Amino acid sequence: MTTEPSLPRVVVKPRRARPFFARHPWLFVTSIGRVEGEPGPGSEVAVFSHEGRFIARGLFNPRGAIRVRLYRWDGGPLDEAFWSERLAAAVRLRRDVLGLGGPGAGFRVVFSEGDGLSGLTVDRFDRWLVAQFTSLALFERRALLARLLLEQTGAEGLLSRPERGTAEPEGLHAPEEVLLGTLPMEPVEVIEHGLTYGVDLKGGQKTGFYLDQRDNRRAVASYCRGRRVLDLFCYTGGFALNALRHGGATSVLGIDSSATIIEVARHHAVINHLGAARFEAADAFEVLEALRTRGERFGVVICDPPKFARHPRGVEEALKGYLRLNRAALDVLEPDGVLVTCSCSGLVDRGLFADVLGQVAELSGRPIQILEQRGQAPDHPISASCLETEYLKCFVCRVG
Repeated sequence: MTTEPSLPRVVVKPRRARPFFARHPWLFVTSIGRVEGEPGPGSEVAVFSHEGRFIARGLFNPRGAIRVRLYRWDGGPLDEAFWSERLAAAVRLRRDVLGLGGPGAGFRVVFSEGDGLSGLTVDRFDRWLVAQFTSLALFERRALLARLLLEQTGAEGLLSRPERGTAEPEGLHAPEEVLLGTLPMEPVEVIEHGLTYGVDLKGGQKTGFYLDQRDNRRAVASYCRGRRVLDLFCYTGGFALNALRHGGATSVLGIDSSATIIEVARHHAVINHLGAARFEAADAFEVLEALRTRGERFGVVICDPPKFARHPRGVEEALKGYLRLNRAALDVLEPDGVLVTCSCSGLVDRGLFADVLGQVAELSGRPIQILEQRGQAPDHPISASCLETEYLKCFVCRVG
């Protein structure tokens, strides 16, 4: 293992180095003792322990709370060959291990820290890629990374979309831009579990479609046979349409606050010939109150809200939000009904989320049995060195 003598050095404070020897990729400013040299934004640096032991190479950002993102622990350079092999490993996982691909496929090609590429997320929709850069240093290397991605995936074009919530703290103001190739003008047709969706690469949320719930949408359908289903925060209808097509639900009502998104969900119901699907644009909490007042009941209620906690100081309010939502959901769930409740807030771990359900059981006076604890699809791999990559919780529960 060697490092160039001229490479700027970042020295970790005493008794702070162990997580980084264990390959955790985030070196926060609070763990840094000193910086030797003058690394600029995006510069490559070598990280050392207080005792002078080499830890890893990373990329420096003088503005970010994550001051250094670590990528390589063997001392080698962060050059084109390194990025090429790291991307190739991510592509091989999806192609050779998970068997993902083919016409109309939608899946995550790169999952940031889960693939050892902290600050880069890439989704594939049929023949096109959509990337989100949340690292200033990787954004500065976007031309190289885009070229390598197209070479290794055979995709026809790559669109970069901003993720303002996480990019801005990095000092990253990335415009939406086509980095390479061409993009279609119309929504891209994606087929998932035999259902067809039109994905708007530029206008949809995040990268256009929530691929992390792929397996959960199919699994939840098995609980819906002969039941009336309420799908809250339904987005473009994934859970609802699977409940009808694969679960044999008698009917579904999907609710989302966006009228534009609801029109897309209605279109998906039409093109998939699922006339028993009904979608309405409304506030989920207001709908739950109206349904409770009318005495309506459902055999399955699905709650898949957006992220409630974006920073540690928001966790307490997020837990209150999950408590309020799930307590209200039980008011419209029939006895022996199924509650499917999700959280994509990475700061709310499984234990905290399960505690919320315990509180809901206490407040409602109804027993809750957790039948399944599910997570993100395997193309969103969890790094054993960075457990923060496990963010999605999907609990399937029977409620007495």
